[in-house]
Amino acid sequence: MKRIGVLHVITDTTVQSRFTHAQLAEMAIEGGADTVQFRQKTGTTRDLLEAAQDAQAVCTQHAVPLIVNDRADIALAVGAAGVHFGQDDLPISIGRNLFPQNSIIGASARTEEKILKAISEGADYIGFGPIRQTSSKPDAEAPKGLDALSRMCKIARCPVIAIGGITVEDVFNVIRAGAHGVAVISAVCGAPDPLAATRHLVAEIRRAKKESEKV
Repeated sequence: MKRIGVLHVITDTTVQSRFTHAQLAEMAIEGGADTVQFRQKTGTTRDLLEAAQDAQAVCTQHAVPLIVNDRADIALAVGAAGVHFGQDDLPISIGRNLFPQNSIIGASARTEEKILKAISEGADYIGFGPIRQTSSKPDAEAPKGLDALSRMCKIARCPVIAIGGITVEDVFNVIRAGAHGVAVISAVCGAPDPLAATRHLVAEIRRAKKESEKV
């Protein structure tokens, strides 16, 4: 069974311009993140390739998987551990045929029907959200909340990664609702100290997991 991380730090140069993708990856990994997602919506393919190569080099050095958001071509070109597809991106079934069997393929899904379809086509985990209002995705849907997250975690037969506006204060309840892990952008990339922010998120995830084991 593939190991799906519990803290996906999504690197981003839109919500902030202080750090590169590689620098954010370095700080996130030092802070304890077990997965890095490369996300960049603008720029030429060559720009994205170079930035992703730098991030991949950092992840390779620390043996942490890099997952590329949306762009299968970039993921394949840099030898990333996997790719994450949104609902309007390449179908999971096609992506599964393009990538090696050991690659991690994540999928964004919002409804029971889409979750089950993504899993049947080969998704290794589901990204579900937004849990709260988010500023990093202008076209995001209305917040789903913890009740909807809990329902989806019971429906899915694979790990569910909660995403969307999640702060360190939310993490405990998100994990207790059934999420395998969380994915964040602003909570790390937009923090004054991304490394410290990552450490706080990891600590909350561990606290929630420990409490869940007692039940």
